[in-house]
Amino acid sequence: MDILISGASVAGPSLALWLHRAGHRVTVVERAPTLRGGGYAVDFRGKVHLEVLRRMGLLDAMRARATHMGDIAIVDRAGAVKATLPSAIFSGDLELLRGDLGEVLYAATREHVDYVFGDSIATITQDADGVDVTFERGAPARFDLVVGADGVNSKVRDLVFGPVPQRSLGVYGCIFTMANEFGLDRAGLMYNEPRRTVTIGGINPEKAVISLFFTADGVFTADGLEHDRRDVEQQRRIVADAFAGTGWKVPRLLEAMRTAPDFWFDSTTQVRMERWSHGRVVLLGDAGYAGGPGGNGTGLAVVGAHVLAGELGRLPFERAFEVYEQRLRPYVATCQKQASGSSDFLVPSTEKKIAQRDRFFRTIRYLPPVKHLFRHLATRTATAFDLPDYGGLGHTRDLSGNRGNVL
Repeated sequence: MDILISGASVAGPSLALWLHRAGHRVTVVERAPTLRGGGYAVDFRGKVHLEVLRRMGLLDAMRARATHMGDIAIVDRAGAVKATLPSAIFSGDLELLRGDLGEVLYAATREHVDYVFGDSIATITQDADGVDVTFERGAPARFDLVVGADGVNSKVRDLVFGPVPQRSLGVYGCIFTMANEFGLDRAGLMYNEPRRTVTIGGINPEKAVISLFFTADGVFTADGLEHDRRDVEQQRRIVADAFAGTGWKVPRLLEAMRTAPDFWFDSTTQVRMERWSHGRVVLLGDAGYAGGPGGNGTGLAVVGAHVLAGELGRLPFERAFEVYEQRLRPYVATCQKQASGSSDFLVPSTEKKIAQRDRFFRTIRYLPPVKHLFRHLATRTATAFDLPDYGGLGHTRDLSGNRGNVL
């Protein structure tokens, strides 16, 4: 089949890899002019995520790009350590920078997949035999199937399903990189004030990843958080206003934020839909079921791509879309449930809640089976899925030429 995928982030290229191996002709269209970078870190957790990467043949390549981040020290205004967050809580089993993940996926597919950057879908019209698509810049084309893998603010979803309300989790934030002025090498620092969280991650001696998260309650009115997703300067002002008067190293971080070329800002939201497909169009990853922070979004993207491709390899597309959704929906619900309670951990709203969280992590480290406990806490949601075995679809070769393992 001729299959169009909208979105060249994680879900889109992951699906393109599987579809090419199954013999389909794949086009990926991406609004950004080039492959998206991003200094923020993403992670994979537990045996389900890692097995999919192994079947893709990319586990070794991703491990070569791993951040190998250590623990994060929670500090007070003076910099004194109050508690420690184990690396497993934030980094999972495999963590790498978003830009590095994109490069691995692109390198594995660019010779076999037609990538079109700097363009996006304008209209979608489908009939019993195919889908007619027009683009903002390119010539119209006809495809057998269209996949919306274009993120939380999916254009494909809007065109085919109409407006879908997003469920806000009440947390906003930005991530960017700056020079590592903090003497951190694969280690991190976290500082909290009520409704505000600051994290510095020393990826290496040269680069640090900065995360600034806040809740609107007590900082802005709802109207004050309305923003243009393409107006970066407006977004920088929102973050600067939210952290005005915050102590510790925050004034220096805000100064660096103003000129950071990889600045990213967004609200934390979930997407919940009654159906993920309509006719010959199907949604994948955040476009159809964004989990939110702590919802295993990156893992969901690669698992979802594997299941969708696997079902398309054995069933007519109408039935494949149904089974893809039936298999994945309980897993998505579990991940979204976990993410729904993330704000109290990520951005505690009071000094009392900050102290309670710190006391929990100080105390728990003295329990004898602490290593196993942290691993369980970090992976229990990610592993709550029975990964199907799609036979030949799982027999892949990694980038070193070794045959991948198959469950």
